[in-house]
Amino acid sequence: MSTFGSHFRVTTYGESHCASVGAIIDGCPPGLLLAQEDIQAQLNRRRPGQSALTTPRDEKDLVHLQSGVEHGVTLGTPIALLVKNEDQRPHDYSETDLYPRPSHADYTYLQKYGVKASSGGGRSSARETIGRVAAGAIAEKYLKTVYGIEIVAFVSSVGKIHLPYVAAPPSNAVPADNDDADHDDDAHDALSPEFVQLLNTVTRADVDRHPTRCPHPETAERMTKRILRAKDAQDSIGGTVTCVVRRAPAGLGEPVFDKFEAQLARAMLSIPATKGFELGSGFRGTEVPGSRHNDAFVVRPDGSLGTATNWSGGVQGGITNGEHIYFRVGFKSPATITQAQATAQYDGTPGTLAARGRHDPCVVPRAVPIVEAMASLVVMDALLAQSARAAAAARLPPVTTLPPTMVLPKRSQ
Repeated sequence: MSTFGSHFRVTTYGESHCASVGAIIDGCPPGLLLAQEDIQAQLNRRRPGQSALTTPRDEKDLVHLQSGVEHGVTLGTPIALLVKNEDQRPHDYSETDLYPRPSHADYTYLQKYGVKASSGGGRSSARETIGRVAAGAIAEKYLKTVYGIEIVAFVSSVGKIHLPYVAAPPSNAVPADNDDADHDDDAHDALSPEFVQLLNTVTRADVDRHPTRCPHPETAERMTKRILRAKDAQDSIGGTVTCVVRRAPAGLGEPVFDKFEAQLARAMLSIPATKGFELGSGFRGTEVPGSRHNDAFVVRPDGSLGTATNWSGGVQGGITNGEHIYFRVGFKSPATITQAQATAQYDGTPGTLAARGRHDPCVVPRAVPIVEAMASLVVMDALLAQSARAAAAARLPPVTTLPPTMVLPKRSQ
């Protein structure tokens, strides 16, 4: 459906070439200082036409707040926001009257509804994500104001070009074709010191210094050349986006079916063109013995418990543990390309399709604020759920009959 969240509910609307796109946000706490600029900043990072690496579609994506805010303060009532579609070219899609575009949603939407949008991708278009990014900016303003939470995403790969964040294999690494059990422990760490430092310090300013939104300058230049090579060939290329959430409190997530990482995965895989999701060490963690993968607990200088490592990605048992939450999202190569492709028409007649229109040769640079927005929505929803539980529990009389092992211990500062 078109609604996300239980406590902070976001409903998006609009197709790629209709009059406008936008969202209605229900459940935003009252009293939050909110200006149009708070939302526009993220929409500017998402909008098309930013560089030679993105679609040339010329949309300003100016947000118009319709309700829920007066004198720069949220009222607690539904917030409606609207962004007009201004640079539309529906004639670029006349071929899709006959051909379903390979790997696009034309065929599946038609099978599901019996009717589809006449141009663009309809609801499957990335234009739909405008409402998500706008709603995410509102959630993020609350998270930053109340909890100091920071959410930063960046491009970590384009094609086979990867950010060098994985530690190099040890010199005695076993060849890939050697399955000798004696060498199981030789799997090298997935978390290099450089990657940990990046998660601790990377900022959006660092990310936005390069059009690729990769914070590693040398890798960013290689990514640029790869994207432009795909563009020149009338082709496309995919990549990954890594995101870190800093200072999220422990205790977020609802066992068992609404675990924090389950909600996070659902959110990320709802973004157009996504094909994979990893939390923490992800698939690399399957290569490491538990004796090395376990995150041992340590006492922080403030007396609180933390973990010495963070293979878990800030989530254990489906509940956040107070460490950085980090994850990676895989985006496929964009389906719509102008290179001629042998395919079939809706009636089965073989033919050749060379799509027109203006499309991204690689979506990951513009996907960065979308990933941040969906992370914001997940954290916001989980925080409101946990806050409601804590507030309800606080109204009960103290329980003094439980053994000490069943309650949260007090620690000296």
